[in-house]
Order: sequence, then C-alpha cells, then structure tokens
Amino acid sequence: MLAGPRLHGVDVDTILNQLGIEQGRLNSEGGRLSKEEFGRLQRALWNEMDDEATGFLSLPLRQGYFSMKCHSTITCPNLRRVILRGIRFCGVVTQELSFTLTEQGEEAKLQFHYSNPRNLDPLFFVTSMMIIWVRWCSWMIDRPILLDRVNFSFPAPDFAEEFEYMFACRHYFGQAETSIVFNRRFLERPVVQDPQSLSEFLANAPECLLSRYRSDNSLTAKIRGMLQTSDSVENLPFEVVADRLHMTTQTLRRRLKEEGNAYQEIKDSVRRDTATYHLARLNTPINDIAAIMGFSEPSAFNRAFKKWTGMTPGAYRDSCG
Repeated sequence: MLAGPRLHGVDVDTILNQLGIEQGRLNSEGGRLSKEEFGRLQRALWNEMDDEATGFLSLPLRQGYFSMKCHSTITCPNLRRVILRGIRFCGVVTQELSFTLTEQGEEAKLQFHYSNPRNLDPLFFVTSMMIIWVRWCSWMIDRPILLDRVNFSFPAPDFAEEFEYMFACRHYFGQAETSIVFNRRFLERPVVQDPQSLSEFLANAPECLLSRYRSDNSLTAKIRGMLQTSDSVENLPFEVVADRLHMTTQTLRRRLKEEGNAYQEIKDSVRRDTATYHLARLNTPINDIAAIMGFSEPSAFNRAFKKWTGMTPGAYRDSCG
C-alpha cells in the first residue's frame, strides 16, 4: 500500500510516526496491523494525497470516489444493476481501472482490468479492489456472496496462503485474467440497503470492509471446506454435515437460509469448482471427472457442466489453453 505514496514523494515515515506505527512491525516477518490501525493509515494517506487509489493510478481518485459510487447505486433494484452502474461510474472517472460483468450458464464473472500505469507491483491494489467489490456487494444485498473461484493474473506471492483468509474458495495465480466467479442467482438478489443505512456504512469505512461479510466465517464457507476435502461431494449427506457442526438438521437449514444459501446450492458450487479445477489445472480425463463428481454417466456430467458454465467440458478445457 505504501509503494504508491512513496513513488509520489509522500513522507510515509512521518505519517507512520504520527500514527504510532513502527516501521519494524511492517518489515518483520508475520508483522500485522489491526484493522483500526490499517484504517487510520489508509485515511491518512487519502487525506495527504487526495487520492483513494493512493498513487496506483496516473490520475488520483479524488476523496469521495467510493462514497459517490455507493450513492449512485443505492437505489438500484438488484445486485446486477448495482454492479453494472458501479462499472459505469468507474469508467467515467478513470480508464486505467475497469470492470466487466459477464453471464454464461449459471455463472457470473466480474473481471478486473488494471493497466498499471506506474508499473508497481499490482498485488495489493488489485486484491484490495476485489475485496472491496465482494464485500460491498455483499453489504448491498445483506448476504455473503458465495464465490466459486478467484483468478489472479499475477504469480503466487510468498504469502499465498494468506489468500485463504480473504477468499473462501479456490484461487488460482498466473491466470490469463483477474476475476471472481459466482453463481448468477446472486445478481437477482434485491438491494436491501437504503440512504440511511448507507450513511452509517460510510461512517465506518474502510474498517467495516475489513471485517464485515467475511465469507470465511460463515457456515456456508465451513460446509464448502468439508465438501472440498471429502472424497466425493455425494458422500457427505446433509445429516452428517449437521452432526459435524453440532446442530440439528432443522437448525442448520435455518441458519443457511439466513445466509441466503441452501445445502444443494453449496454442493453444486463445489461441484462446479472441482470440475473446472480438474479441467483447467489437471489432466484428469473427462470420464474420470464425471465419476469424481458422482455422475453415473459422462453424458449426464456433460449436460450439467454446460448448464453451469454454458460450455461443454471439452470446450472449457480447450478455452483454458
């Protein structure tokens, strides 16, 4: 985060000293800032630079950018309109950071485009934008968005394991694009926030985006983890999941409903993710993938995969190069 300010000549050391943050903590292995410290540091840099992009773009995103984007979308009827209007708003302000929403089969994909005009390491800036979009969209519909997978165009960093805490799904580095993929049903979710709740939300930003709607803390994410480590998705009945979580099936079903998900939807999400993983990253024969997915016939798997992604398994594998 400090690379952009330093490139622009900001006296970062003075700002850190004023905030009581020791340089040694930032440079030490495993060093951490609390979310309150991080929020104060981010606001101090925004104030100093009048730039919510903190120098990662050639022209600043003036203070109020995120706030105005929120105000421009708060009256949208559903998440699809929120994302599309948010994309348009960003395009009015800058051409160096843009987004594309595509829908194919049961999947929706939000793709991130960053021209990196300062030739800085894009990892922090791009990852931050992705987290902001996921958690902001989750807040708008008051439901954690169940991500299927996340793709990064940059190579895996030394601390790649940290991404497990940021995105509760499989993530892939060194890909042709940077994108988040989720079930398109979330796009139909109505916006439940209003101008009054928006004022409260913005008053607690950016700290609220660091702690709210972290899907890794949800029951949905815990169940995804169980299914992903199971020998087969079909070998983990709902009753067994409830028992492992020390709940009755009725309580678990109610809790999942409160999170906006159902067990079958979580299973389908894991099946999609596992299938695309085998197709894109491994050389597993398609017939074997069908068996892993619990399909009795490869033809049934082909139909299901095309419904999920809009492509046959073979065509999807070819598209991954």
